[in-house]
Amino acid sequence: MKELPPIPGPVYRLLERLITSRPMRRGSVSERYVKCNKAGCPCATDPTKRHGPYVSVVRTIGGRSVSRTATPAQVELLRQQAAAGRKFRRLIEVYWRACEEWADNELRDAQLAADPAAFKRAALRRAKRKKKNLNRE
Repeated sequence: MKELPPIPGPVYRLLERLITSRPMRRGSVSERYVKCNKAGCPCATDPTKRHGPYVSVVRTIGGRSVSRTATPAQVELLRQQAAAGRKFRRLIEVYWRACEEWADNELRDAQLAADPAAFKRAALRRAKRKKKNLNRE
């Protein structure tokens, strides 16, 4: 069985943060105040007298907006869970970038091991391009 390479420190620290479980959800919390359209109801003419708040959690599934109703007492908890979900998504993106950098380094090391001269030639070409671009400024 092939041995896995050691996980670099930054990737490992991100992984530790990812596996810390917490309640979270996708989507956002919205509060709406609505008109009922009943004759004589003051909500039709006065925006401050509209009915509500009606709280819902809205998210997109398969290109369609899906909502789930909630009580006003649940609003703060739902907002915390939605914020935790957004934080988790940002952390996943950072983790992906760290893993891709790790993969690039692994690829570079494999190339260096296979043909050290080719790696040095590529580094020289990059240095010459950089010097050439600096001279243009």
